[in-house]
This record gives sequence, structure tokens and C-alpha cells, in this order.
Amino acid sequence: MSETKNKNTSTADRIRQLVDRTIKRNINGVSYFLTPDPPVGQSKHDIVHRRGPLQLLHYHPLSEEVYKTPILIVAPTTNRSYCLDMMPGVSLVEFLLKNGYDVFLIDWQPPGPEDKYLSLEDYAQTFIAEAIANVDRITGESEVSLIGYCMGGTLSTIYTASFRNEGVRNLVCFTTPVDLQEMGMFTKTTDKEHFDVDRLVDSIGNIPPNMVVQGFMMADPGTKPASQINLWRNMWDSEWVENFRKYDRWANDMLPLAGEYFRDTVKDLVWENGLYTGKLVVGGKPTKLKNITVPFFHAQAKHDSLVPPAASRPFVQLVGSKDKTELVLNGGHVSLVCGPNAVSRLWPQLDDWLSERSA
Repeated sequence: MSETKNKNTSTADRIRQLVDRTIKRNINGVSYFLTPDPPVGQSKHDIVHRRGPLQLLHYHPLSEEVYKTPILIVAPTTNRSYCLDMMPGVSLVEFLLKNGYDVFLIDWQPPGPEDKYLSLEDYAQTFIAEAIANVDRITGESEVSLIGYCMGGTLSTIYTASFRNEGVRNLVCFTTPVDLQEMGMFTKTTDKEHFDVDRLVDSIGNIPPNMVVQGFMMADPGTKPASQINLWRNMWDSEWVENFRKYDRWANDMLPLAGEYFRDTVKDLVWENGLYTGKLVVGGKPTKLKNITVPFFHAQAKHDSLVPPAASRPFVQLVGSKDKTELVLNGGHVSLVCGPNAVSRLWPQLDDWLSERSA
């Protein structure tokens, strides 16, 4: 009798939970479509420099003592920078500020029609040099810890290698492609036998955001359907839905790419694979990874579908630095830098590494 009663109670509890979740799923489903996107990028900052697509942010300190060497973060050129400042508690920017770093960030803006002639040289050399000069102007420090995420890491690497470490005290890269012949579907879709990049850029100028979105979806076509299934399964959980909306917003909030910059990226970095082979020349300057001799830190994600491990694995071996650290973590392209894995593993190890090299 007691066993039968327990089974009935258990069944009733499951039914109540199912009904409760169904009601919450319906309420949250309506809210999902009718309410504005939740806020992102909430760390207080000032815009201290702006020119064309270059916008430099300087964040307000969150600690009484600050390390001498400021940090300059270079965001990806394809996405908005708020993935690095997603929300309180899950913000790399906030974490660095609380741990005593003076943080600047290059927040790329959409290039306009007048910017279609901006090249890889402009993004990787001129704009980063301009940002470092402004950090120097504000802080009085001529060297920065340069941190780049994804393509921001590639630009930071090109700058550091081509200027032979000028203005850079430490170089940190996350999920940064070096061997771009190992970029999976992206390499295949831009194969020069089938992809006429000159005709594309000459015809339309800047590459529109929807084309960038489609490129990412082709790289991992299963991601979008899987995320929608997860959304439906967890629609009853309000907190989960709000977090999902922030990450989903970022994943779809793409920037257009300056035409010449895109052309240079395809030809010099993908077709010629210049970073990996050491043949890359940008702005008349040889860009060899062995020229990088400052302390170097690189983090990879084991399950990265956008920058496969094979594309970033050679990085540490090719860099000329004697002081270099490689960190390989579970997770994907985004979760590595702004997910639970980042909060508990990457960020504390990055802080340990930087703190010894920032005084």
C-alpha cells in the first residue's frame, strides 16, 4: 500500500511539474517575442577616441589599486564587442577591472560606404597603432598587454609581428586562427577555384552582415537548429531564456566587413596562408610569427567549430617568444571566453599569468 501511494505521489508530482513548466513555457514564449532584448555591455566606460570604424573605449576602474601596464582588447571584426562584456558575473571586462587592470577595448563600428577601401593594413596596423598611442596619451604608458579574440587575435598578432613588438609588453590571444587552410567550411567556400573575391568586392563594396551570418552558419550548420531545440526545452526557465537571448543576440549581431579588408583576408590569409607560411607582408612589413618575442599566452577550445583546433594549434610553436603559455580547454568558440568554463578556468589562469607581467 505504501509503495503504491509513493508511486501515485511521484506521478502526481511529475504531472504538476509538467503543467507548471507548460504554463511558464507559454508565458516566457510570449515574452521572448514581445519584450526588448535584455541589456548587454553594461560596464561603465568612456569613448576616448573615434575615427571611421575604430572606436576606443576606456572602462571605469573597479579596484583601488591598478596594475601599471594597461590592457588593450581587440574585439573580432565580425561581431559586436559586448561578448566580452555580456553581463555582470559573465564579463571578461568586469573580471579584469575587479582584479586591478586598466582596460581599454577596440569596439569596431560598422564601416560605411566611404570605408570600403580600408585594408588589412588599416585594421591590423594603423588602427591598432592609433589605439596604443591613445592609451599612451591617457595613461602615460607606452606599452600595453594586447588581448585579441578570434580575428581580433589575428589582427593583434599581425601588429605585434610586423612592428616587432613595438608598444606591446604582453600578447594574449583566444581561439586565434593561424593556419587558415584548416578553417574547415570557411576554407572550402572561399576556395579560389570557385570563389571570385575580386568580383564580389568590386561589385558590392563592403560585405553585408547577412552574408557574414550565412558564412558562420555554413561553418557549423547544426548549431542554429540545436540552439532552437534547447530554447524550447528550457523555455520554462526565465533565467535560462534571458541568458540565451543575450548570446543569441550577439551571435546574430554581425558587422559588415570593409571590402578591401575582406579581399586581403581571403587572398593573403586564406589563399596564401601567409601567417602560417611566414610569407605575409602587410603595409610593406614582413609579418613573421618568429618576430614576436614578448611573453605570449594562447587559449584554444577543444570543440571550437568556427576556429577548429587544427587552425590554431601551430600558433605557440611558431611564435618566437621564450616565455609562452598554451591553454587548451573544453568548450566552444564562445563559451571559452564568456561561458561558465571561462569564469572558472580561463579567466583565473589569465589573471595569474598577466599579474606577474603587468607590474
